Amino acid sequence: MLLRAIDRFFSHEASGGILLIVAALAAMIVANSALSGVYEGVLGAYLAVTISGEGLEKPLILWINDGLMAIFFFLIGLELKRELLEGKLKNPSDVVLPGMAAVGGMVLPALFFPAFNWGNPVTVGGWAIPAATDIAFALGVLALVGDRVPSSLKIFLLTLAILDDMGAILIIALFYTAELKVDYLFLALIPAVLMFWMNMRRWHRVAPILLLGVVMWFFVLKSGVHATLAGVLTAFFIPLKDKWGKSPLHSIEHGLAPYVLFGIIPIFAFANAGVVLTGISFADLLAPLPLGIASGLVLGKMVGVFGITYLMVRPGLARKPHGANWAQIFGVACLAGIGFTMSLFIGSLSFDDQELMNGVRLGVLCGSLISGVTGFVALRLSSTEPAPAEVQAAQ
Repeated sequence: MLLRAIDRFFSHEASGGILLIVAALAAMIVANSALSGVYEGVLGAYLAVTISGEGLEKPLILWINDGLMAIFFFLIGLELKRELLEGKLKNPSDVVLPGMAAVGGMVLPALFFPAFNWGNPVTVGGWAIPAATDIAFALGVLALVGDRVPSSLKIFLLTLAILDDMGAILIIALFYTAELKVDYLFLALIPAVLMFWMNMRRWHRVAPILLLGVVMWFFVLKSGVHATLAGVLTAFFIPLKDKWGKSPLHSIEHGLAPYVLFGIIPIFAFANAGVVLTGISFADLLAPLPLGIASGLVLGKMVGVFGITYLMVRPGLARKPHGANWAQIFGVACLAGIGFTMSLFIGSLSFDDQELMNGVRLGVLCGSLISGVTGFVALRLSSTEPAPAEVQAAQ
């Protein structure tokens, strides 16, 4: 009975989002308890992998953010390649509306944030924090609504979130590179060229590609470019089809997804969501940093996604998701403001100071919570009955 209940939970679309909530709540509880010293001490403990004094020595929090998150981005890269070659991003006409909505959902939050932080050169660098959407969280909340919304909305949100992740990857590459070490960057090209050659030969063994990906990750990390980008690049070198017609990409994506969704992302959330609430007052919520992040997620995302969608559909430049009404599209636009994982990640790249990071966590958690609740309520109120079967079947 218990095993069946566990299996049903992990099979549910909302399970990833629920685990993220649990991990975030656990982090907040621990960070504000007698175990806070242990929590900070463990995350700050240095782990080293060296050979003759050369290698990597980082605190655990950076092993999580630079190492485990590279695996997360590797999975994102696999998903992007699959969608581009045979999925929702293959047909350009199907990408126009969610693509433009994704652009609006990144630009508007990036404008909302500086509006509150323009006069502060320390915090204004966090402009990209509210620009990303958390796929697992957003789809998890949408799944809680059930079949009351047409499946076209799920496709719309999923495509938007995928393109949003592509934008976040570009932002990290262009704006969050530390001091660049060109020699290590050139060394990273060696495994990249070898992986490209293997991919062109439709290499059927993926282990050498993955090992070369680890080597590239090391060199990219040492170069100053954020190492998670190596995960994305490695994913694009995994062949969709090998010479026997099998799909290494599908196999790895299917096998890796549960470990990322139920392991890596909750670990990241637990390590990064520990907001210290001691001494925090309502005035702290209105400080420029958390207010800029929260307003970007709640208002910027909603206005950007919904506004661009309306401007594209109204004059006939694109078609509204099949069977969806404007209230439901508004609800999905609100869900796009759940930035949790990616927003916390970009925040960790923006600031080293723990006090500033506490403000980041506060803004991300508040903004994501408000966006999630608003989107859920809007979808429930606008979808009182299950979507017609023909609408579901049409998708």
